[in-house]
Amino acid sequence: MVTYTAVKNRILKLLEERKMSIHKLAMESAVPPSSIKNILYGKSQNPGIVTIKMLCDGFGITLIDFFDTQEFRELEQEIK
Repeated sequence: MVTYTAVKNRILKLLEERKMSIHKLAMESAVPPSSIKNILYGKSQNPGIVTIKMLCDGFGITLIDFFDTQEFRELEQEIK
Protein backbone atom coordinates (compact mmCIF):
# COMPACT_ATOMS: atom_id res chain seq x y z
CA MET A 1 0.00 0.00 0.00
CA VAL A 2 1.18 3.52 -0.73
CA THR A 3 1.08 6.39 1.76
CA TYR A 4 -1.64 8.28 -0.11
CA THR A 5 -4.02 5.31 0.17
CA ALA A 6 -3.33 4.97 3.89
CA VAL A 7 -4.07 8.68 4.45
CA LYS A 8 -7.28 8.50 2.41
CA ASN A 9 -8.42 5.34 4.22
CA ARG A 10 -7.73 6.90 7.61
CA ILE A 11 -9.77 10.00 6.81
CA LEU A 12 -12.65 7.87 5.54
CA LYS A 13 -12.53 5.69 8.65
CA LEU A 14 -12.53 8.72 10.97
CA LEU A 15 -15.45 10.26 9.07
CA GLU A 16 -17.39 7.02 9.48
CA GLU A 17 -16.49 6.53 13.15
CA ARG A 18 -17.54 10.07 14.03
CA LYS A 19 -20.55 10.04 11.69
CA MET A 20 -19.24 13.23 10.09
CA SER A 21 -19.84 14.48 6.59
CA ILE A 22 -17.14 16.10 4.49
CA HIS A 23 -18.95 19.41 5.01
CA LYS A 24 -18.92 19.02 8.82
CA LEU A 25 -15.21 18.13 8.79
CA ALA A 26 -14.54 21.17 6.60
CA MET A 27 -16.36 23.43 9.08
CA GLU A 28 -14.54 21.93 12.09
CA SER A 29 -11.08 21.93 10.51
CA ALA A 30 -11.16 25.11 8.36
CA VAL A 31 -10.08 22.99 5.38
CA PRO A 32 -12.22 23.71 2.31
CA PRO A 33 -14.56 20.85 1.32
CA SER A 34 -12.97 20.86 -2.13
CA SER A 35 -9.54 20.17 -0.59
CA ILE A 36 -10.92 17.25 1.42
CA LYS A 37 -12.66 15.85 -1.68
CA ASN A 38 -9.46 16.26 -3.69
CA ILE A 39 -7.65 14.09 -1.13
CA LEU A 40 -10.42 11.49 -0.98
CA TYR A 41 -10.95 11.23 -4.73
CA GLY A 42 -7.29 11.18 -5.73
CA LYS A 43 -6.81 14.60 -7.28
CA SER A 44 -4.44 15.57 -4.44
CA GLN A 45 -2.23 12.59 -3.66
CA ASN A 46 0.28 14.45 -1.53
CA PRO A 47 -1.57 16.42 1.17
CA GLY A 48 0.73 18.51 3.31
CA ILE A 49 1.31 17.87 6.98
CA VAL A 50 -0.32 21.20 7.87
CA THR A 51 -3.50 20.11 6.07
CA ILE A 52 -3.45 16.75 7.84
CA LYS A 53 -2.92 18.57 11.18
CA MET A 54 -5.92 20.81 10.48
CA LEU A 55 -8.02 17.74 9.67
CA CYS A 56 -6.86 16.15 12.92
CA ASP A 57 -7.95 19.29 14.77
CA GLY A 58 -11.35 18.96 13.10
CA PHE A 59 -11.59 15.33 14.19
CA GLY A 60 -10.40 16.25 17.71
CA ILE A 61 -7.33 14.02 17.55
CA THR A 62 -3.56 14.47 17.48
CA LEU A 63 -1.24 13.71 14.61
CA ILE A 64 0.01 10.76 16.66
CA ASP A 65 -3.56 9.43 16.88
CA PHE A 66 -3.97 9.86 13.12
CA PHE A 67 -0.83 7.93 12.19
CA ASP A 68 -0.92 5.35 15.00
CA THR A 69 -2.56 2.56 13.01
CA GLN A 70 -1.45 -0.79 11.69
CA GLU A 71 -1.87 0.48 8.13
CA PHE A 72 0.79 3.16 8.66
CA ARG A 73 3.09 0.78 10.53
CA GLU A 74 3.09 -1.59 7.58
CA LEU A 75 3.75 0.95 4.82
CA GLU A 76 6.49 -0.03 2.44
CA GLN A 77 9.33 2.33 1.71
CA GLU A 78 8.25 4.80 -1.02
CA ILE A 79 11.71 5.04 -2.60
CA LYS A 80 13.33 1.73 -3.46
